[in-house]
Amino acid sequence: MLSAFRGIAQQEQSVSEPLQAAGQNRYKRIFDIVFAGTALLFLSPALLVIAIALLIADGRPLIYRHTRIGQGGRQFRCLKFRSMRKDGDKRLAELFAREPEREQEWLAVRKLTNDPRVHTLGKYLRISSADELPQLINVLRGEMSIVGPRPIVHEELERYGPFVHYYLSMTPGVTGLWQVKRRCNTSYEQRVQYDVDYYHTRSFSTDMNILWKTVGVVLLARNEKHLTK
Repeated sequence: MLSAFRGIAQQEQSVSEPLQAAGQNRYKRIFDIVFAGTALLFLSPALLVIAIALLIADGRPLIYRHTRIGQGGRQFRCLKFRSMRKDGDKRLAELFAREPEREQEWLAVRKLTNDPRVHTLGKYLRISSADELPQLINVLRGEMSIVGPRPIVHEELERYGPFVHYYLSMTPGVTGLWQVKRRCNTSYEQRVQYDVDYYHTRSFSTDMNILWKTVGVVLLARNEKHLTK
């Protein structure tokens, strides 16, 4: 009899967990829409100023669209203000030919310090994280969330190894644990661990805590030395 009750309890738990997760996702989506819509409305003057400054500094296009992997492996076009020069690929190839160790840096962590592709205005946009503000549109589309794992490209999936299902089960975020905890010596394995940690601890309070810390990162410009692609 006792084992029967345990079986029933386990079945109820297995049913309630997906329902609970669905409820959390629903509330998270509502928050994303309200937050992104309000932020876009409030920041529209700043977005216009940035667009005009980019047009003057380096011309069009103003928005950079890059294919990233979203929840369930779906591809989407991640939006950013263009912070790289139009001849960025050429400059990168020249750098790698001149300094092979920089190519190893790129292959190891998918980022470069003092990236030669980034134009002057782009450096300030990245320091302030203002280059990522167009991703609020991705949030309204449902392709991204305000808080979640860092959106990655297809080539990075294999670097997650046995933990790839954690990433694919979540919606990529405009900000997340990696953005608020990263250091100059952060390895890719540590990045993956941040996503795994977020998966196991995600909740509304966790998201609010990350958002609060993101404000501190931006205001203190702690990411100045992490000018990534």
